[in-house]
Amino acid sequence: MTEQPNDNPASAQPNAPASNTVWERAVMESVALGYLKEQRRARQWRNGLRLAWLVFLVVMSWVVLHRGVSSTSTTSAHTAVIEIKGEIDADGLAGSSAVVTSLRSAFEDEGSQAVVLLINSPGGSPVQAGIINDEILRLKKKHSKPVYAVVEESCASAAYYIAVAADQIYVDKASIVGSIGVLMDGFGFTGLMDKLGIERRLMTAGENKGFLDPFSAQTKTQRAHAQAMLDQIHQQFIAVVRKGRGDRLKETPELFSGLFWNGQRAVELGLADGLGSLDYVARDIVKAEDLVDYTQRDNVAERLAKRFGASVGEGMGRVMRSSLPSVR
Repeated sequence: MTEQPNDNPASAQPNAPASNTVWERAVMESVALGYLKEQRRARQWRNGLRLAWLVFLVVMSWVVLHRGVSSTSTTSAHTAVIEIKGEIDADGLAGSSAVVTSLRSAFEDEGSQAVVLLINSPGGSPVQAGIINDEILRLKKKHSKPVYAVVEESCASAAYYIAVAADQIYVDKASIVGSIGVLMDGFGFTGLMDKLGIERRLMTAGENKGFLDPFSAQTKTQRAHAQAMLDQIHQQFIAVVRKGRGDRLKETPELFSGLFWNGQRAVELGLADGLGSLDYVARDIVKAEDLVDYTQRDNVAERLAKRFGASVGEGMGRVMRSSLPSVR
């Protein structure tokens, strides 16, 4: 007799618990292994991050400790170069603090035969420019070394204020030179506020304390006061230019009007002495072809501090500075 298969589910029941146990064990092992792998990755990531921070701190500390130590200290004959690039303001690389430090290093090096100011700037603060101009004149007299200015794209306003302290100024024929003037810019929103029904509530002690406030009306007396101040700064600028350039200037009614010219025309007007590049000045004028850069630049730590720390007050600082006179 042929034996029929047993279709009774109850007959298979004794094997079910063993099968389920194997399956559960496999799942638990898989979960445990996955958890361990995830923990291992997290631990590796934390260790890698700690190592990266350690390397960063070591590098930053090394840069801070070695600030000012460079290969520029040499006794061999060379031409010292100092870059003045970008807007001239107290917080920038073209501010008086950085430039004056660079100037002193360049003049004090026994190997430097002359100092060349490599300029590419649209202008900026007359105060910063005045400090740099005064220091150049002082160091020239103290060390008896000539100073030359070499203009790249532009040497306007406050940058030209600095350049006139040099013994000679060299430009490219297409350089922008001049803009001997002063400005104070800002905005007024009083008409817009009236249309929108906005009331400005400004409290001051002193009737003219808030006259630079863009949300308050400006009186004729306040405007006249600001204009008189700008005119006085303009005359100071003109006096510095005349002192620096002397008889070389070909004065015209437009010379001190704030206009600017290309390099070729600047030479004709006596604002510059000739056409020439940095290499030309070092090779043919100074007779010391080797160039050594004395420009002081921010180190890594300072750049990070400015980017992450000082950025909190940067917006407010710009608003405040926008109301100050600017030679540009």
